[in-house]
Amino acid sequence: MLEGHAKKFGDNISTDLIAPGRLFHLRNNLPELAKHVLEDAEPNFYEKIQKGDFIVAGRNFGLGSSREHAPAIIKIAGIGAVLAQSVARIFFRNAINVGLPVFECDTSRIEAEDHLRINVLQGTVENLTQGISLPFHALPQIMVDILNDGGLVPHIQKNGGFNLV
Repeated sequence: MLEGHAKKFGDNISTDLIAPGRLFHLRNNLPELAKHVLEDAEPNFYEKIQKGDFIVAGRNFGLGSSREHAPAIIKIAGIGAVLAQSVARIFFRNAINVGLPVFECDTSRIEAEDHLRINVLQGTVENLTQGISLPFHALPQIMVDILNDGGLVPHIQKNGGFNLV
């Protein structure tokens, strides 16, 4: 169960908006790069984050390059999950690999700062502010296990390999 407030964005939030390319020199210092997360889409966004908040977006979240540090700095900044109407496939995989929950659902009924509760196993987002429940396709168990372990590398270290059986 995840709980937090919605930080709302629109469609086509690219990895360059998430992790500004002009700050590429910080890619080896992810905590410092996280202080600039999404600042080109919303100035001073990092200062507005409360631990566990959710990024709520429209279509095609995470399009662009395959920069793995884009989902990593979202997680480091304290975001609990990303909810979007659709997510670019490479961003989706990178997010799961770094342990950032990402779900596709109808976000049109979520407003900025709405209080949300996500039930990962049931595949529902409860909008506690508006009193509505929004379904999403629950993740396969292996992805839930990877997220629970903190990402792919910790999952492999914990289990001594990547056994899908």
